[in-house]
Amino acid sequence: MDVEKPSNPPLTSCIDRIVLPGDTVLDLSTMANQTIKLGEGLRQDCDTISVMKAGKLRLSKPNKYWVESSHKRYVPCAEDTILGIVVDSKPDNFLVDIKGPTLALLPVLAFEGGTRRNIPKFEVGTLLYVRVVKANNSMNPELSCTDATGKAAEFGPLKDGYMFETSTGLARMLLGSPTCPILEALGKKLSFEIAIGLNGRVWVNASSPATIIVVSNAIMNSEFLSGTQQRIMVEKLMQKLQ
Repeated sequence: MDVEKPSNPPLTSCIDRIVLPGDTVLDLSTMANQTIKLGEGLRQDCDTISVMKAGKLRLSKPNKYWVESSHKRYVPCAEDTILGIVVDSKPDNFLVDIKGPTLALLPVLAFEGGTRRNIPKFEVGTLLYVRVVKANNSMNPELSCTDATGKAAEFGPLKDGYMFETSTGLARMLLGSPTCPILEALGKKLSFEIAIGLNGRVWVNASSPATIIVVSNAIMNSEFLSGTQQRIMVEKLMQKLQ
């Protein structure tokens, strides 16, 4: 959803602060013609932007705002990058579990260069890194294995490795900018691959099973630790590995 904003958005004073359902964070009637994007937890009622759920108001520069809260169940939002699990296949779609209220649809042609002649074959249980294309309350979410330009980019099946589930709040923390302290500290000590979905799923792969276990456990235990505590935890884990 796109709305209009002034050059210096009033939302700025609320960034990283707790907001509650019903709070008004923006009055469009006082604004000039520039665009902002509203993400999860915000809605437009006439000239008012209000909060739909409790959490922290976040900004992804330059212009996307959303309310961040920590849940086990994921609420799909267009342009989210997530990890889904194939549960069934139909002639036109794969049915994918995304930790949401309903299964999502991944069209068999939603791949780079996708045609009826080269439809991918995924077994039940295949883990996919995908992008949410459409999401609303009246239909199943629609996914894609391409970026906005139609390229495969990093999207597609994730092979080997280990997938675990976290809260949506931890997932957003891991994907934050600058780099989350736990990932920065682990990256300086270990070599591994990671894919993080905004739906609270994380995939880790490395050449050593021990590395996968250390990275996964460190991430799962980091949610309620400060940046300093996260770095200390990594140092202690490294000492145990030596």
